Amino acid sequence: MNANHAAIHIENLRKNYGAVVAVRDLCLDVAPGEIFCYLGPNGAGKTTTIKILAGLLRPTAGLARIMGYDIQNEPVAAKRLIGYIPDHPYLYEKLTGRDFFYFIADLFGIDRRMAEKRLQEYFELFGLKGDEDTFIENYSHGMRQKLVFSISLMHDPKALIVDEPMVGLDPRSARTLKTLLRQKARRENMAIFLSTHTLSVAEELADRIGVLHRGELLFVGTLAEMHQKLGKSGNLEEMFLSLTGAELSPEETD
Repeated sequence: MNANHAAIHIENLRKNYGAVVAVRDLCLDVAPGEIFCYLGPNGAGKTTTIKILAGLLRPTAGLARIMGYDIQNEPVAAKRLIGYIPDHPYLYEKLTGRDFFYFIADLFGIDRRMAEKRLQEYFELFGLKGDEDTFIENYSHGMRQKLVFSISLMHDPKALIVDEPMVGLDPRSARTLKTLLRQKARRENMAIFLSTHTLSVAEELADRIGVLHRGELLFVGTLAEMHQKLGKSGNLEEMFLSLTGAELSPEETD
């Protein structure tokens, strides 16, 4: 893919923590309208990559661009185009859901009429209707996750960056979210960069998959290409474990 046409462009990205290399010379492009699932064991460097893409960490070397904007050198322009859902979002618990939604809308320069329209749209979709004026401190974990998704989508980002999207969601909400992500990618040409440990989610949603291990990208491609590379059949779990050097035992494959 031509880097000029990528929604997310990562070039020779490296992040060191002292002597530890968390991400090593990562090169990757994600196209508009693509759902890219980023997989790896704990400590592989997934969250480090995501925090660099969101502008929360400065890389040791290399660069990341969102729709052509360098996240380090043009942070405001890049961040206007990003929706970001961290694995542990921080919320102002003494605000109501409505007040927090309006607060973020103000940061993005969205007028109150449009903010209210988006609030009603996403609160209806995620089953938060009736809780707009409830203090966030009284929200369940799942409600908080749905509030964060609502806020992250309100400004129609060009790139949605998500770390563990299904945490705390009940099966109905998870299904709603998966349907929404497909719609955002297909109908609105949104690039979705999604990190998850839930391999069934990646198997169901991903256009392409990247497998990161010890900071290095071991594989990028479709499930079919992964089958071809490994020369074996099987589900994503079996192939993931094979790639990362943790073959299933005979008992586990029964």
